Amino acid sequence: MEAEEKFQVLHEFVAPARENLSPGHWDYLMGAAETETTHRRNRTGFESLAFRHRVLRDVRDVDTGTDFLGHRLRLPVILAPIGSLQDLVASGGVAPTRAAASFGAMHMLSCMAKPGLEEVAAAADYPKIFQIYVRGDADWVDDLTARAIDHGFAAICYTVDLDYYGRRERDKAKRYIPSARQTSSGHDHQKAFTWHDIERIRNKVDVPLILKGIAHPDDAVMAADAGIDMVYVSNHGGRQLDHALGSIDVLPAIVEALEGRAKVIVDGAVMRGADIVKAMALGADAVGIGRLQGLAAAAAGEAGMVRMLELLEEEARTILGLLGVRSFAELNADYVERVAALPHSGWHSAFPLLDEGY
Repeated sequence: MEAEEKFQVLHEFVAPARENLSPGHWDYLMGAAETETTHRRNRTGFESLAFRHRVLRDVRDVDTGTDFLGHRLRLPVILAPIGSLQDLVASGGVAPTRAAASFGAMHMLSCMAKPGLEEVAAAADYPKIFQIYVRGDADWVDDLTARAIDHGFAAICYTVDLDYYGRRERDKAKRYIPSARQTSSGHDHQKAFTWHDIERIRNKVDVPLILKGIAHPDDAVMAADAGIDMVYVSNHGGRQLDHALGSIDVLPAIVEALEGRAKVIVDGAVMRGADIVKAMALGADAVGIGRLQGLAAAAAGEAGMVRMLELLEEEARTILGLLGVRSFAELNADYVERVAALPHSGWHSAFPLLDEGY
């Protein structure tokens, strides 16, 4: 069955993904740290934003595209880095790179994903981003950065919120270790990575640089001061620091603090076209897709990811038209309004995994 016929709505990726994944792989994809409060706040943050639409506008032609890294995208979406992507789809990082190229989005390859930057670079002649966890000294970082640039990656992203590995209790309860962690070493280098390293790297390379894991306006300003081109607002999908603010909740303050000095990417529980529209209305330049990418990959591989992007585009175009705008450029914060958060109650909220049989 063709992907277009098999997947008419986004939730139809969930059942086949769960069927195709082992319990450990499923929890790696869908789980988060400790009580999973940050993960829930990511989602609640989007659900606590209501649209304010305008009417009697000419919306016959709605463009969902945007310019990013000097390239025109059909949708302002980055397929976010997933370290153990090979646990979800056999071809690992090749699948989302090809899907992004086929559709017209962008892929950010994790340095931990197989088959590696050289093979992924060769998989599609299309702009892509390389993401780095710091697993070595300055020479190691410089060498990996240079390799990625030499292989045509359009930008380099350094993840900065993984000084300690979050306690992901779904994984621990199953004694599960994702493949990327089984071969990972040198984690202490991430703990020692500082603004001095960012300044050193900025002075050595001339491609756009991104910092992923920014959640405070002051850090965003420091990134801009250090010459960082793009600030990636993220809490690692709730997989690192538990009880943090949701990414969409901190986005407006970061956008305001930056005053246009750096582009802004945001991720964290982005599951629908509406989430993309809300993030763009609040000042994002692009939106990262993590878990939904993984669900589509596990459900139907490269074709599933292309279809997922098509459905997000369809949803976003419909919403933009119903809001009374013809492009993301016409959006601003006036089109959304904060409303009462959804309630979370009950003693068991401290132990959410109990509801799932752990």
